[in-house]
Amino acid sequence: MLALQDLSVRYGAIAVLKGISLTVGPGEIVALLGANGAGKTTTLMAVSGLVPAAGGAIQWDGQPIHTWSSERIVAAGVVQVPEGRRVFPRLTVEQNLRLGGWRLLTAAQAETLARVWTLFPVLRERRGQLAGTLSGGEQQMLALGRGLMARPRLLLLDEPSLGLAPKAVTHLFAIIRQISADGLPILLVEQNAYQALRIAQRGYVLAAGRIVLEGPTAQLLANPAIQHAYLGGGG
Repeated sequence: MLALQDLSVRYGAIAVLKGISLTVGPGEIVALLGANGAGKTTTLMAVSGLVPAAGGAIQWDGQPIHTWSSERIVAAGVVQVPEGRRVFPRLTVEQNLRLGGWRLLTAAQAETLARVWTLFPVLRERRGQLAGTLSGGEQQMLALGRGLMARPRLLLLDEPSLGLAPKAVTHLFAIIRQISADGLPILLVEQNAYQALRIAQRGYVLAAGRIVLEGPTAQLLANPAIQHAYLGGGG
C-alpha cells in the first residue's frame, strides 16, 4: 500500500534521508528503528507531506503522493500521530477527538467516536476533562484516538511510548496490536525496539539517513547488532 522508492530529503544543505526504500503492505505493522537523528521522524513527515522530497518517490495505494499537499494526503487516508502527543490542552477530551474527525459527516463522526470510546474507555470516563490535565499515558491514548477519528487507511505512529511508564507502554502497545488486528496498516517509529519488534511483522533500521538492516522481526530480534544496539544484549 505504501512504497518509498529511493527517497531523499534535505534540510538546506544537510541530507537527512539518502535514498531510502521501504514498503508497508495491507494489514502490516512495520517498525522503523534507529538512533536519534537517524531520520525516522523525517521519514514520516515526508510521507505526510510536511517536508518535501528532494529525490525519489512516495507511492500510496498505487499513486505518487510526494507532490501532494498534506491536506490531500490526509484526505486519501494517511494519518500521522506525532511525537510528543500534541493534544490541545485547553480543550476537553471529546473536543480533541472531534477535531480529529472534523472531515466526517455527523453520523460517521458519531460512529467513529463510539469506536474510540470502546478502545479507550478511560477517555470516555474523562470526556469532559481538559486534555492538559490527563496523565502522559492518557494523553497518548487521546492522541492515538484523535488520529483514529480521521478514519485512516494507513497510520503513521511517531514514538508513541516516549516518556511513558512501563505499565502504560504495555497497555498502549496492546491497543496498537488490537487496531492492527482490525486490518489497519501501521508504520511505527519507536525507540523501544523490543516492544516494536514484538508487535511488528517486519522492520527497517535507519542509520545516518540510510537503511542499514531490514527483514522479518524475528530475524531482526536475533541479529547480534540489533541486540547490542537496541535490546541491551551483547555481541
